[in-house]
Amino acid sequence: TTIVAVLRDAMELTEFTFNPKEGIDNPAMVTADDTEPVSKPSPRVCVLKREDGETFGFHLRVERGRQGHIIRQLDSLGVAERSGLKDGDRLLEVNEMFVDNVEHMEVSGSQLCFLVLDEKAYKLAVSEGRDLRELAKASRGEGWRPPRLCHITRDAPGLGLNIQLVEGEKGKFTVSPVKGGAAEKAGVKKWDQLIWIDGAMASELTHSAISKMVKKCSNHMTVLVIDSDSEKSYVRRKMPVLPAMADAENMPYRPRRLHLVLGPEGYGFLLRQEKTGAGRTVHMVREVDKGSPAEMGSVKEGEMLLEVNGESTESLSHNEVVSKIRQSGQQVTLTTTPPQGQDFYTKLGLSPLLFCEDVTSGSPEEQKEIPVTLKPAVPPVESQEDVQINPNVRCCILERGSAGFGFHLACVHQKPGTFISQVAAEGPGQTSGLLQGDVVVEVNGQNVEKKSVEDVILHVKRGGDTLSLLVVDQKGYDWLKKNGKPITVNKLAPISEVAIMYSLLINCIKCD
Repeated sequence: TTIVAVLRDAMELTEFTFNPKEGIDNPAMVTADDTEPVSKPSPRVCVLKREDGETFGFHLRVERGRQGHIIRQLDSLGVAERSGLKDGDRLLEVNEMFVDNVEHMEVSGSQLCFLVLDEKAYKLAVSEGRDLRELAKASRGEGWRPPRLCHITRDAPGLGLNIQLVEGEKGKFTVSPVKGGAAEKAGVKKWDQLIWIDGAMASELTHSAISKMVKKCSNHMTVLVIDSDSEKSYVRRKMPVLPAMADAENMPYRPRRLHLVLGPEGYGFLLRQEKTGAGRTVHMVREVDKGSPAEMGSVKEGEMLLEVNGESTESLSHNEVVSKIRQSGQQVTLTTTPPQGQDFYTKLGLSPLLFCEDVTSGSPEEQKEIPVTLKPAVPPVESQEDVQINPNVRCCILERGSAGFGFHLACVHQKPGTFISQVAAEGPGQTSGLLQGDVVVEVNGQNVEKKSVEDVILHVKRGGDTLSLLVVDQKGYDWLKKNGKPITVNKLAPISEVAIMYSLLINCIKCD
């Protein structure tokens, strides 16, 4: 009776109405009339910053039956979780570059700015037919303009750049270019805010230190600047201003993405693995044949190969790079830069891949009419209908160490199957024979071809410290399936006990 009386008194004090949208089991009551329109989906910013040796602590997935790039498997109290990311979030932008419509993507760097929508808001936006790109742009506010990376080359009078400390604000500087001087020609504007100078954050420097840097610079200097109104947008959104976000039209040594079509005898260039004066191992383009697809595609002698089909070659051996070019089929995309370009960006602490330009050259039809010769012996790919191929089917035995198995799994949106997306260098995955792109057929003897990537990961974890994977290269898998052939290792020599024992002794690297 007492409880009923208390409730009656409370109801007399405030009039509550039931909101049917909240559901019968939701105890929340509202006082306002339920006539407010549904608010539009609101993206949020998450800034991820990791220390040396630390991972971001999440997986980025493309899942069958779901749209968008999905945040999954956040490490408890990891970098991603601390930044505010949540399981199921959809990634719209990375460093202010729209990525929702990108089929394949890798994220890297020590600091990243993500713009995300939670799962419910993303589904609502898609169902309402909203333009996600415009939704992302609207979050930055009106009048926003990206920061600018300005490469200033000294002329006779000097750099033509004056830097002043903002009174009363420690670590904040404005720049003022001399009219007609080198800085103005490089894109610096009056009253720009100085964010970064030759790889150092201005906020961490004194005015004296910056003045010394300007005086001591030899022939050129690179600065990151932004107008004051746009800077306020970053402050409002609690975002750092990063070089990766900048307009960098006048930066020197811009890497080039080159698109080549395979000729009757190949691409027509030689690829060598060489060491630089600093002892760094790089992949160099040599002996570009006249009239070849390489020459038609603007490949230049003496340039470094940075990527094959968007994948970095930095940690790959010569054979692995050549293999990726072979597996590319009738066309390949190469990213190259002159060695001095690599040195330039290394000194600034930047990746040259941030500044790529896409190069379009002669049409495939024009290229096919030109006789070519081939340096790397890459045979032309023939139609699978006419030629029987030899699928690379393997049973790979791995032993988990203190850190894991040393590979990553992924899937392709709206396609069956799970594949190896990454193999750690010198890890148990690589030692056992796993290759990037391999399709996973069985895990510990159980077929997983129709399983989701999450189920495959569970099978891997349930297997304990020893893992057996039946895998096959993608081309071989497609051929076997098309021709109704079983995927077995009967024709292969059995794995030797020595090889298995060796794989058990190798240091393991974490499988996320």
